[in-house]
Amino acid sequence: MDHYDTLGVARNATPDEIKKAYRKLASQHHPDKGGDTTKFQQIQTAYETLSDPAKKHQYDNPTQQHFNFSNHNNINDIFSMFGDIFRQHNEHQNRNQLLRTKVEVSLSEVYNGSNKNLRIQTQHNIHMVTINIPKGIQTGQQVRYDQLVPNAVLIIEFVLLPDLKFERNNNDLYSNQSLSVLDLIVGTKFDFTTISGKTLEVVVKPMTQPFIQLKLVGCGMPIINTNNYGDQIILIKPFIPANIDSNIIDVIEQHIQNK
Repeated sequence: MDHYDTLGVARNATPDEIKKAYRKLASQHHPDKGGDTTKFQQIQTAYETLSDPAKKHQYDNPTQQHFNFSNHNNINDIFSMFGDIFRQHNEHQNRNQLLRTKVEVSLSEVYNGSNKNLRIQTQHNIHMVTINIPKGIQTGQQVRYDQLVPNAVLIIEFVLLPDLKFERNNNDLYSNQSLSVLDLIVGTKFDFTTISGKTLEVVVKPMTQPFIQLKLVGCGMPIINTNNYGDQIILIKPFIPANIDSNIIDVIEQHIQNK
């Protein structure tokens, strides 16, 4: 297939026109967006050839690569030319393929920096690989993995799955805790289990206002590439008990009337 036809450009197209056409087609046919892998690789090959002046010259002038042995009296020149051909072939064979994929991970996996097994599809084979999930990685961040797939560079974009108990905001975690309004008035204690699995006793002082936020310092997510952690924020959500002693209600009514 003609590389110019693949990119949809003229043979006298400028480098900028070639790059613009490549970016548009690569975006349209990227496998991550449902595009055809073979078509995407054809686009990649066409751009790699036409964006390199030396490769483009060889592609545009294929007849210059044919040898006329009658014009070569020096046998060393002939072997040198064949050596160039084999070297170019080996360089092409050894060029690393760029593979991209997205991986969904749980909050727990990101907190602990777990390992995860993946099934990677290349043009010719399926590879089973194991990756390490960086502690504290956030949605949208990408990590490059070399030498996991032969002759390929693997770039993974991480996507964090929702969690039932914790909501992540940067490196902080947010959770809700329901407490009776009576507990907020007189004060109370409750146990809270952090993302690490550690259970802490949280003290609520008397006369605590509804919807206040309590902070557990250093109990959030690990901050990537550091030894530091974010905080755990607990939002106190009040509720009125279904059954309240009538004496308590009388006291509240009397207090309201005396105000």
